[in-house]
Amino acid sequence: MIFIYRFFTTFIYPILIILIYSRKLLKKEDPNRYKEKIFPSNFFPNKDYNKKLIWFHAASIGEVQSIFPLIQKLNKEKKNIEFLITTVTLSAGNIVKKKFNKYENIKHRYFPLDINFLTRNFLDKWKPNLVIFVDSEIWPNLIFEIKNKKIPITLLNGRITKKTFEKWMLVSKFAKEIFNSFDLCLAASKESEENLKKLNVKNLKYIGNIKFSGKIEKNDLMDKNLDFLKKKTFWCAASTHRGEEIICLKTHLNLKKIYKDLITIVIPRHINRSAEINQLCKKYELSSQVLSDKDTIQDKKEIIIINSFGALSKFYNYSKSVFIGKSMIKTLEKVGGQNPIEAAKLGCKIYHGPYVYNFKEIYNFLKSYEISEEIYSDKELYEKLMVDLKDSKNDQNKITSSINDIGLKILNNTTQEISKFII
Repeated sequence: MIFIYRFFTTFIYPILIILIYSRKLLKKEDPNRYKEKIFPSNFFPNKDYNKKLIWFHAASIGEVQSIFPLIQKLNKEKKNIEFLITTVTLSAGNIVKKKFNKYENIKHRYFPLDINFLTRNFLDKWKPNLVIFVDSEIWPNLIFEIKNKKIPITLLNGRITKKTFEKWMLVSKFAKEIFNSFDLCLAASKESEENLKKLNVKNLKYIGNIKFSGKIEKNDLMDKNLDFLKKKTFWCAASTHRGEEIICLKTHLNLKKIYKDLITIVIPRHINRSAEINQLCKKYELSSQVLSDKDTIQDKKEIIIINSFGALSKFYNYSKSVFIGKSMIKTLEKVGGQNPIEAAKLGCKIYHGPYVYNFKEIYNFLKSYEISEEIYSDKELYEKLMVDLKDSKNDQNKITSSINDIGLKILNNTTQEISKFII
């Protein structure tokens, strides 16, 4: 099977080059570094060959942010270590650059295409001593080449859902050969642990989701609108999809019978829907404001619709209670749910609908700590928020403390497991 895969990937290599160039023209690739993905002459190994190199591969923003605490901890505790971080997306690359720009021993490159001669060349030039894949990044050519060179390889926060597992089982023999190549696999959840066990992983452990160990600097989340919101009663609806805003507006209408100065902050998953939500507010005769990045909240506005990227953390930091969307839409049942970890780490009490397939285990985990609750209607959401907003005692510190304790334990245990391969 690997021979078929190698033949196929080599065959489509010219097509992939054209695709990368096209993405560059569309500004979806780094204009100066996009060739790192497709040409060995642009791999640019910049390392100290007297130090051991740990290579982390994390495709996009969520995965790469999850490994920052682990890299910082290893960097502090281990001597003569360098780090290489590879990402796929431009946005993830920019985040790595911003985070580790001042660290001479932490390098970033864009991940080369999984073409056999590219992966071999990349490994020959960088010569990593340990390779760590994050989440569900599985690239057969690279994995087998790493194994051939007898380099230890780890799957960190391995995530194999039922849907992904069923796809792998279509090529079960090939899949088991791939997953058996890992020297260590730390599963992201109990479900993933069970599925990875069936895929023949030989050294498998579940110690918790590494995404809980991320640190959020609250001082970086201060905003000019905080003083205004402190004088009001407000709650937040985040990552909403079409249909869920109606639930939020109906909830607002009921709550404002009790709280006259109530503000509902709506952060749609896709901010290009802001104008549409604004029109919906007019239909319900609610005064609203589309809030861009540099705007301040106007007085006597009931619904604030966020029209800027990267605003979630700031409003989670303000909010005592939050509804997280992509969870009430039946048609999204098999892809439902948005990541609630950031909201939990910032001390929010979280409400969500029944359709959270993508984050089911995380929500169940948060539910066991009474941090999240499932609701089925605007009436239920109203009843929950009515209690929250009435209670002047804020449990945010308690929630934040619980999550941070969990995250620290996961980080320490993960570091301990990874350290076994750094001799």
